[in-house]
Amino acid sequence: MGISIKNLRKVYENGYEALKDITLDIHDGELVCLLGPSGCGKSTTLNIIAGLLDPTSGDIAIDGKSVVGLHPKDRNIGMVFQNYALYPHMTVLENVMFPLCVGDHRKPKSEAEAIARKYMEVTNITDLADKKPGAMSGGQQQRVAIARALVQDPKVLLLDEPLSNLDARLRLRIREEIRRLVKETGVTTIFVTHDQEEALSISDRIVLMNEGVVQQYAEPQQLYLDPANLFVAQFMGSPIINVFDMTLEGSSAVLHGETFDIALRDLDASRFRGFAAGGKLADGRYKVGIRPEHFLVHDTERHAANETPAFEAEIESVEMIGRYGVLHFDADGQHARSVVDARTGIRPGDKVPFSIDYNDIYLFDENGARLY
Repeated sequence: MGISIKNLRKVYENGYEALKDITLDIHDGELVCLLGPSGCGKSTTLNIIAGLLDPTSGDIAIDGKSVVGLHPKDRNIGMVFQNYALYPHMTVLENVMFPLCVGDHRKPKSEAEAIARKYMEVTNITDLADKKPGAMSGGQQQRVAIARALVQDPKVLLLDEPLSNLDARLRLRIREEIRRLVKETGVTTIFVTHDQEEALSISDRIVLMNEGVVQQYAEPQQLYLDPANLFVAQFMGSPIINVFDMTLEGSSAVLHGETFDIALRDLDASRFRGFAAGGKLADGRYKVGIRPEHFLVHDTERHAANETPAFEAEIESVEMIGRYGVLHFDADGQHARSVVDARTGIRPGDKVPFSIDYNDIYLFDENGARLY
């Protein structure tokens, strides 16, 4: 049945509202990431689920039973902390066994050891059984912490920024291992991170939060391709989306900018939404979002098709990222980016004509609500 969060609010004594009416359903066996900038409420949500904080109002149910008011030890939850929280004087085997050797449901030592070794095998740390935390790498300690969290066969596994202390290469490997472990064990998992790449690569679904509000809850690809609002569009994606202020005036049916214009007739009328449904836009100011991959270098093929470039820009710098290059230039009075094949040979100082892929741009009102 998974986890059901209904109308969850958290207001601190000083009046700060950390969570504002959060409602989520997380399916059994699903790996969901809570993603967002610092202070967005993701760790507060995790700590309330774990029982480390009390909600101001709302409910949390695990497999249909409310856990609000239950002590953390009675929620059948495993938790992995950012700093691993291993006992430095214990070996790996003793650390993993520890939850099975304390409390009301402690097990005989031989049974606890057998269970611990089972999860040590799943997490590939069997050969570390006699080592102590101080003699291990960060990645090894992380796997020990995960094994210890899984050893009680929890209904829910909570991971609070578990990869933040690891170097980039190790983070990549460990997140692949976490994904494998979650799917292998079938445990419902909530993973907190501020790193969008981490969330996109590991999640079944992502909860993107800002200022205590869920901005969008969807599959990773949907957050990138179909953002609910301007915040989502700007947070998801690297390089960051280009956003331009444009104006619609009179009966021209053209969005005007400093460097280029966009005729409404070039847009797909079926993609308009909200009060702009059907392509009916009122005069006013709008924000146009264009991802770097949708600024297209106006090459010979487009020239042969008699396409007119939207504008020309002088390239300020070229950032190489593997097989891709990021072109940096000025457009509409602001810094802009385009992603191109690294083999194009474009250099700083070159004047490059750009076209726009109108099928994939976004249009927002001044408050960030998506209209197209």
